[in-house]
Amino acid sequence: MDGFDNLICPVCQKTRFVVKYEASHVYSYVIDSDAPGQKNADEFLSFQFDNRELLDSAQYVECQTCGAKFPCSFSVWDKKTSIEKLQATLDRNH
Repeated sequence: MDGFDNLICPVCQKTRFVVKYEASHVYSYVIDSDAPGQKNADEFLSFQFDNRELLDSAQYVECQTCGAKFPCSFSVWDKKTSIEKLQATLDRNH
């Protein structure tokens, strides 16, 4: 966890974090003559869907010591600026 030892939880003052991305999707499979889903031929494979619709998503940092969650958004990761922004996010959401 190189670089994360600089983050400090504003709730418990510990330094163990995990970034989480939660998403809810609806997967659709067209029913055809050989199996559910046009991409499935002989058997139904859940990962071979015809359409996927994102319903909801959330990104957050979670303290692995006390369980506190801090909403955040990641699109690009830069070690120095992201750590600084992440600490500001933790402090702001406390």
